[in-house]
Amino acid sequence: MSKTVLITGTSNGFGADIATTLATAGHRVFATMREMNGRHRAAAEALRAKGIHTLELDVTDNASTDAAFAELLGLTGGTLDVLVNNAGLAAGGISETFTPEQLRAMFDVNVFGVQRVLRAALPAMHAQKSGLVINIGSILGRVTIPFFGLYGATKHAVEALTDTYRYELSQLGIDVVLIQPGPYPTALYTSIQQPSDGARAAAYGDVAHLPDGIGAFLQGVFSSADAPDPRDIAREIVTLIDTPAGQRPARVVKGLGFGADGVNAAVAPFQDQLISGLGFEALNQLKTI
Repeated sequence: MSKTVLITGTSNGFGADIATTLATAGHRVFATMREMNGRHRAAAEALRAKGIHTLELDVTDNASTDAAFAELLGLTGGTLDVLVNNAGLAAGGISETFTPEQLRAMFDVNVFGVQRVLRAALPAMHAQKSGLVINIGSILGRVTIPFFGLYGATKHAVEALTDTYRYELSQLGIDVVLIQPGPYPTALYTSIQQPSDGARAAAYGDVAHLPDGIGAFLQGVFSSADAPDPRDIAREIVTLIDTPAGQRPARVVKGLGFGADGVNAAVAPFQDQLISGLGFEALNQLKTI
């Protein structure tokens, strides 16, 4: 059955591929991005050429977010079946060399942006008493790689944010799923944010050169014959949409997990024990209305 889907961060990478794949699968797709009449004009035009509706949406701006959803709901008669929170920024380097302003900007997109978009999207899903929210997290929300810890901090936050929304919305017919991608050859990794205060790296001696090794490792992974296929994420989202409500997994690791799937399995019993101890067992199961 065709669903109405809104996706954030579709100017490139996962987002553009998700939009194209879902449209091909027969869904009514609204692809959003910032500056679609500026630096992302070509990306927006490419999506529109495929019959995909594009909307201007800056996840860091309340007015932009509200305007995008007002336009969406006006075009769909108030319907929104699926929300994909994909917009994100990544940063790599010695943590001390990133300024607080840089970290704030990353949290604004990766965490506050998810909250901002959810608040705009959920009233329509409440009215329908159904819906599916898919948040794009990262394996770095479960495991930590040195020099990517600040980015990982935002994705650790998305882990908690996703869990609490899944529990809180479960009795209202709204499903929430987290996808945890490993590294993929997309613009997220090829355009990693660089530190603004690189001079501080001098105090680290030889350690300062270690981030270059991670970059070389990733390039090797991405150029290998069995490089991870970014289309994995879009295909997984098609599967999640097609899966009946109440039968979807809470988390899905895609690509190179580096043990994140093991962490998920290890943590789950303790989380379930906590929820049970609080008397909240019902929140572990989606109630379809």
